[in-house]
Amino acid sequence: MTELREVGVGPWEGPWPDDPRYDPELLTHGDTRNVVDRYRYWRHEAIVADLDTHRHEFHVAIENWQHDLNIGTVVRTANAFLAAEVHIVGRRRWNRRGAMVTDRYQHVRHHPTVAEFLAWAHAEGLAVVGIDNLPGSVPLESVTLPRRCVLLFGQEGPGLSDDARAALDVVCSIAQYGSTRSINAGVASGIAMHTWVRQYAEPPAP
Repeated sequence: MTELREVGVGPWEGPWPDDPRYDPELLTHGDTRNVVDRYRYWRHEAIVADLDTHRHEFHVAIENWQHDLNIGTVVRTANAFLAAEVHIVGRRRWNRRGAMVTDRYQHVRHHPTVAEFLAWAHAEGLAVVGIDNLPGSVPLESVTLPRRCVLLFGQEGPGLSDDARAALDVVCSIAQYGSTRSINAGVASGIAMHTWVRQYAEPPAP
C-alpha cells in the first residue's frame, strides 16, 4: 500500500535568509506549493521574474471557439517546458482548473480573433506552425521546427479554423497508430513542445 507523502516543506529552520526573494509568510508557515525545490519559500513575483530570464523562444497558441476544456492542460504543459507565452485565440474565458495554478507563473495573452493573433505573430517575427493532421502536412517527427515560432493548435474535432489554416507558415502532423483520428490539444501540445525542446533546449538545471 502506497503511503501518502506530505507535499512541500514546513517552516524554515534556523536563521532566515537575507534575500528579498524569500516570502516571510512562507518562511513562517511552510511552502506547500507545487514548485521545484529551488523556488521553495520564494515570493510568487520572484519566481516569475526568474523564469522570465530564461524562457524559451517558442510560444503556444490555441483557438478557443467552443470553450475548449484542454486549455488548462496546455497552460500547465507550457509552464513545464517554459514557453515564452500561451495565447488564447477566440473566447477569453477558459477552465483554469486543469492548469493546476501554473497560470500564475505562465504568461497568458488573449487575442479576440485569428487576424489579431496573426498580426501580433508577424510583428514579432514568429513563424506560425500549425499542428493538425491536414492534407499536405509534414510529419512533426521529421521536421526541424523554426527556433522562433508559435505552435498553433485547434480544438479536437474541428481542428484549426479555415482562417488559421490559410495563414500558416507550415503545418505539422503527429503520427498516430491507433484507431482514433485525433488526439486532444493538451496531448498534442505536449508532444509538439517536447519536439522543440529536444531540438533547441539545454538539459534543465538540476
